[in-house]
Amino acid sequence: MGMWTLIGSECLLFGGLIATYMVYDGRSVTGPYPHEILDIPLTTLSTFVLLMSSLAMVLGLQGVQEGNRKKAITWLFSTAALGTVFLGFQAYEFTHFYGLGLTLEQNLFGSTFFVLTGFHGAHVLVGVLWLSALGFKAIRHRLGPNQAVKVEVAGLYWHFVDVVWIVIFTLVYLIHPPGPPVL
Repeated sequence: MGMWTLIGSECLLFGGLIATYMVYDGRSVTGPYPHEILDIPLTTLSTFVLLMSSLAMVLGLQGVQEGNRKKAITWLFSTAALGTVFLGFQAYEFTHFYGLGLTLEQNLFGSTFFVLTGFHGAHVLVGVLWLSALGFKAIRHRLGPNQAVKVEVAGLYWHFVDVVWIVIFTLVYLIHPPGPPVL
């Protein structure tokens, strides 16, 4: 119940961040503008990596539920590794954008983009740490079928983070990469 409450509050947080991004979409009066810097093919690849981590999460939970320690360890750490790869893509993107002159202070796009995607990245990092901790519990024989609910709760969080990214990716990269500002 606690995780569902957290997810509900996180929906409000991300709903507010996404709404803010959408309200200010196309309102930057100085560049760089999204159409000048967004790398949709690269971000599509990182999105695929994050979505595959959801499959790995399902397999990790299944391994714990079956009492298959090797499967649980493999897939829990695979999920964390895929999340880490996603974070690497995000770090690259942030660094690249900074090099192109986009910062939090540069314009409305920079402010809303970095806050929205940065908060999402922080949630991915929390998930990576949580899943790694569960993987280490499995290594130490402290995560069996009788404790599968711990992995299921972590899985709820992980899938929520993935769904949020699908919304962000769709709105920021696919639907609303505006051109020059609308004055």
